[in-house]
Amino acid sequence: MTILGIDFGTSNTAAGVMVSGRPHLIEVEPGRKTLPTSVFFDYDRKVTTYGAVANAALIDGREGRFMRALKSVLGTPLMREKRQIAYERLTLIEVVARFLRMLRERAEAETGESYDVALSGRPVRFHSTDDARNAQAEVDLREAYMVAGYRDVSFMYEPEAAALASGPLDKGALGLIVDIGGGTSDFSVFERDGDVTRIIASHGVRVGGTDFDRAISIADVMPLFGRGAEIRNALGEGRHVAPNAIYNDLATWAKIPFLYTGENRRMAADFAKLGVEPALFARLKTVLEMELGHDIAFAVEAGKIALNRPDMKTAEIDLELIEKGLRADLTQDAMDTVLADHATAIRACAAETLAMANIAPDRIGKIVFVGGSSLMQVVEDAMVGMFPNAALERAEAFTAVADGLAIAAARDLPL
Repeated sequence: MTILGIDFGTSNTAAGVMVSGRPHLIEVEPGRKTLPTSVFFDYDRKVTTYGAVANAALIDGREGRFMRALKSVLGTPLMREKRQIAYERLTLIEVVARFLRMLRERAEAETGESYDVALSGRPVRFHSTDDARNAQAEVDLREAYMVAGYRDVSFMYEPEAAALASGPLDKGALGLIVDIGGGTSDFSVFERDGDVTRIIASHGVRVGGTDFDRAISIADVMPLFGRGAEIRNALGEGRHVAPNAIYNDLATWAKIPFLYTGENRRMAADFAKLGVEPALFARLKTVLEMELGHDIAFAVEAGKIALNRPDMKTAEIDLELIEKGLRADLTQDAMDTVLADHATAIRACAAETLAMANIAPDRIGKIVFVGGSSLMQVVEDAMVGMFPNAALERAEAFTAVADGLAIAAARDLPL
């Protein structure tokens, strides 16, 4: 029996098995070993698409419902609410199950084998402070695998899987996995004796790349749509500030699909009539009427990535789709300020991981960066500040977890 290793991520997903003693990642999309964890329900064609095809459908303006970052919703009541999604009534567990079934079918098509057992990665903590919700998240994900047709699934902490796939350590040195994904940050301290990897301690916090996007969007983009602007009272004199809730949700990947309600559209229309700066709220009205929330989120993500390139000090968040010439300026200093609290949380979690392992920072000889968000300069700066003498390894940032899951599954390690 071959077990399929699956790295089901908030932003991207990969799957792998061992072939000839080496991890082999499935070509989940033509020419690609990873695919965006995106789903698009096409209204007109009555089909569901995934990955880059789903992203393209949204960008091309097809009529439908787009979803991303569903992993962030695991463990919450939203997962089990039956709701109308495009042309069907589904729970989010069923949506995740369809994604996982698609992944298995693509793996079977490539390898010619059948996979009804999976080893799935999971963050050390789906939710940082809520133990009940953290436990429920794994229950939800397990149920999604069962609904997808898997006979069984076991779970392994993602940074511990990445440790299995990391390169060699100097004799006597310890390694630290820094796994910053779309929704969580995970850390594992490990040591290696030949081919044997021993995990000393693992810890995690619910901070990830989508949180970076959210913070940037709230600070630099949402004011263009009325956040912080004043609205005249409908009756009598006086003014009040636009409520933050709708802007917080509009900046949150997982909540965007649920914003397009009649109530929210009517509220935006009222704001456009009563706003002291009506043009700002007219943009919000357009976004809700045209369902452009994810387009804003992609623009924010693109601006963040552009600014993270070497020697970049400024970038633009292109919002031309909403209004001709509309852009938000983003500077490196401003982004560092906006992300400072997240960087502090990441540093604190790394320090707690070392405390759990009862080791000093100078024992860490190598830091292995895993996950796309680990490549953000703010993350590297935080880690280098804590471990100035550690070597840095980034080579397999996007695939290390899937590689490690394939290794663990083949070795029949305790799951």
